[in-house]
Amino acid sequence: MSGDMTGRGGAEVPDVIVVGGGVIGLTTAVVLAGRGHRVRVWSGAPAAATTSAVAGALWWPYRIEPRDRVGDWSLASLRWYEELAARPWETGVRLVDGVHRGERLDALGPWAGQLTGVVETAEGLRCRLPLIDMPVHLEWLEERVREAGGSVERRTVTSFGEAAAEAATVVNCTGLGARELVPDAGVRPVRGQLVLVENPGVEEWFTEADPASSETTYFFPQPGRLVLGGTAGADDWSTVPDPRTAREIVARCARVRPEIAGARVIGHRVGLRPARDAGVRIEAEPLPGGGRLVHNYGHGGAGVTVALGCAEEAARWVG
Repeated sequence: MSGDMTGRGGAEVPDVIVVGGGVIGLTTAVVLAGRGHRVRVWSGAPAAATTSAVAGALWWPYRIEPRDRVGDWSLASLRWYEELAARPWETGVRLVDGVHRGERLDALGPWAGQLTGVVETAEGLRCRLPLIDMPVHLEWLEERVREAGGSVERRTVTSFGEAAAEAATVVNCTGLGARELVPDAGVRPVRGQLVLVENPGVEEWFTEADPASSETTYFFPQPGRLVLGGTAGADDWSTVPDPRTAREIVARCARVRPEIAGARVIGHRVGLRPARDAGVRIEAEPLPGGGRLVHNYGHGGAGVTVALGCAEEAARWVG
């Protein structure tokens, strides 16, 4: 963040309040701070309690629209994560090999043509991609905001007017909360359940989607744990882990790597992906009193994948 808080004409850059402290809100705050804005992040929960903290967090466009814009957002984020992977202990980002079973490059869209090091095999796509340890990464993002002179505050918001009373520009990164705050009835939860087990020696990630159901099979080797998944239950608001679903997740993963069957379970997680019927919304509208509200929500299951690309677009609307 620049120490110069003035624009070209010498006027003070308006304060910005980012509402929402998940990966979208914090990444947006980091981008805005880097452009010279004085940023405050308001979040009703600590980063570790957000949906972002639950994410398996492999970079890959998944359950997100609109398709014609997702590619650019995703690739911008990919390049950033590749840089951050040079300091995994600090940023939480590593580059890890793995397989997307059943995927084909020609079915993915133009963005896939810009990927490097992807090998198409009989099984699917073998690639080396960013895998993010979200608790570490979220803490790193918060620290970047503070180092730039901003703040991360625990504050529950019941209307954007509360933030507009203290800043000229408000950025809405509330995820599922946008359903009530905007309000936007097109925002819906897509429930994902995970099982955390002690890693029995798995070093590569794996994914396989079942197009005929809401079930997916994946495992991601994270520091200190192996993350097993998953589910994609639309309009399911339950945040309570289901024991039967957990057993099914372990069984599916064990069919790929049999040693997973005997791994000790160390935890269960449920996250509600903030999907939106019309896809990601990034645009601005006026607020009463002359303020501006910039929206950046509706990222579904790919918030980590598009975080930087969407943050940069939202920052242009803040302008």
